[in-house]
Amino acid sequence: MKKEKEALPQNLSDPNLWREQRLAMVDRQIRARGVQDSSVLAAMEFVPRHLFVPEGERHLAYEDHPLPIGYEQTISQPFIVAYMTEKLGIRPGDKVLEIGTGSGYQAAILSRLARVVYTIEIVEPICREAAATLGRLGFSNVEVRCGDGFVGWPEEAPFDAIMLTASPESIPNPLVEQLAPGGRMILPLGGHYQELVLIQRSLEGQLSRRELIPVRFVPMTGEAETR
Repeated sequence: MKKEKEALPQNLSDPNLWREQRLAMVDRQIRARGVQDSSVLAAMEFVPRHLFVPEGERHLAYEDHPLPIGYEQTISQPFIVAYMTEKLGIRPGDKVLEIGTGSGYQAAILSRLARVVYTIEIVEPICREAAATLGRLGFSNVEVRCGDGFVGWPEEAPFDAIMLTASPESIPNPLVEQLAPGGRMILPLGGHYQELVLIQRSLEGQLSRRELIPVRFVPMTGEAETR
């Protein structure tokens, strides 16, 4: 408890204090652990993570661990957000699909790098709150849908990049089908033991797969549970 009290800003409404915490987060948790993409680091420095977590958790927003956002869901550890974003290799003209909006924080990071982000959240109250937060903060190139992400967003496919922030037991085929030639997909894969996996589709349409690091995400629900 002592550490948490010491981490509390003296004035929770002071944007300069939040920015100081955000810059320290990027330096100590992200840059120091090997994330080098300057656009990813700039996005992590820009997006106010504390505004994507419940008010009671805000004093912990820039610490090195996930936080609960309600309904048994979490906002991911800052390093994992940055790591997954860097590995996805977002380019300025990319159309990105995110499965598992959560609080909207990852979508906000992606929106700083991509042309447009489509994001789907299955838990409706969280979905509505995320859409409101993203709109209030001016992330106008993010489209939010409440529903089952297993089927993706076929009417907007193909996507240059797809990110899952919940773990299925196997890779959802509809999402693979919505990946553009030259596209990338990153996802946690597995049940009790999960591995972060990067899928790449060549310009000729062939798929390759690479295992990255062990991770721990909430399980993907909905149709993914029946596969």
